[in-house]
Amino acid sequence: MSKITKQRLEIRNRKAHHSFIIMEKIEAGISLVGSEIKSIRQGKISLGEGWVVITQNLEAILEGVHINPYEQASFMNHDPVRRRKLLLHKKELIKLANHLQSGGMTLVPLRVYETRSLIKVEIGLVRGKKNFDKRESDKQNSAKKEIAVAMKRHNQK
Repeated sequence: MSKITKQRLEIRNRKAHHSFIIMEKIEAGISLVGSEIKSIRQGKISLGEGWVVITQNLEAILEGVHINPYEQASFMNHDPVRRRKLLLHKKELIKLANHLQSGGMTLVPLRVYETRSLIKVEIGLVRGKKNFDKRESDKQNSAKKEIAVAMKRHNQK
């Protein structure tokens, strides 16, 4: 899902909100080439299969994110699923590495957005939901929707 309004870009990973319990959110810069930036500004990015890996020498690497090739880039185009370095402070990387070593957690991209002409990635420290957790959150969401519809009908009278 992409939402572009007044040159503001925001692409969300809806699959992550359904499949994971989000423990913590962190904003990170991303190292991109020019054709990738232009393609992202057109909304041609898929975060659904992406994840973040922290390497031995404390670098955060974004993997599995597909950015479509930019149509006007001719021979200077990028590889759509290449590994991209995330720009984080060393303290943040150490903290995330410690959380990941404790087990049961992973890092996934939650959204990509534009801030002051810079492309940022919001990554989340997440734990996987079990099937009963997913059913429970679906029930809560449908109850919220029903309440909102009832309130709207009540306010229209």
